[in-house]
Amino acid sequence: MMAEILLNARPRTVTGKQVKALRRQGWIPGVLYGRHIQPRTIQVEGREFQRVMALARGGTHLITLRVDGETHLALIREVQREPIRREILHIDFQAVEMTEKIRVEVPVVFVGASPAVERREGILVHGLTHVEIECLPKDLIEAITVDLGRLDRVDAAIYVRDLPVPPGISVMSDPEELIVLVTAPAAEVLEETTLPAEMPEVEVIGRGKKVEVEEEEEE
Repeated sequence: MMAEILLNARPRTVTGKQVKALRRQGWIPGVLYGRHIQPRTIQVEGREFQRVMALARGGTHLITLRVDGETHLALIREVQREPIRREILHIDFQAVEMTEKIRVEVPVVFVGASPAVERREGILVHGLTHVEIECLPKDLIEAITVDLGRLDRVDAAIYVRDLPVPPGISVMSDPEELIVLVTAPAAEVLEETTLPAEMPEVEVIGRGKKVEVEEEEEE
């Protein structure tokens, strides 16, 4: 199992427009929820959370959340940010049980080089950058590694169904979704012309349970 990451939190009574003052004091509002606990409004110190989030690789590492003398194993499920300054506005934590499976999105990490690309016979076209897995908390992994050395010819591809995963991990994403493909350069240029000039930037930490946030009253 991964090394323990501890985050201290406090119960939160401040809601609504008063949360702005809380943020000015360096605190970030949040909520802790889970199948076996009642949702609790909490607050965490901003600099401490930034440190923990870096160690937790977003939402792919369990953390130990300590609240008012109690400890909960939890995942960072959602981080809401202010769209311009990117300041963190709110955090959702999901408490988990070691005996119950969880679903988490993990990144796909590429290693090595494609022989076909090295020979300049083709170029890489990337598909999914993250896939959803299901496992017990003790089996949680930070990423799935893909060896590009398998792509030794044009049209060679790796799909979700081809991903190597350790025992105890089930990949829940569509097995027919593309991860990476070697294609002829001319075909890639044609494909690029069909894409929009700009794609909207979307930040997603996880796809956990949506919790209604009272801070929306500020708008």
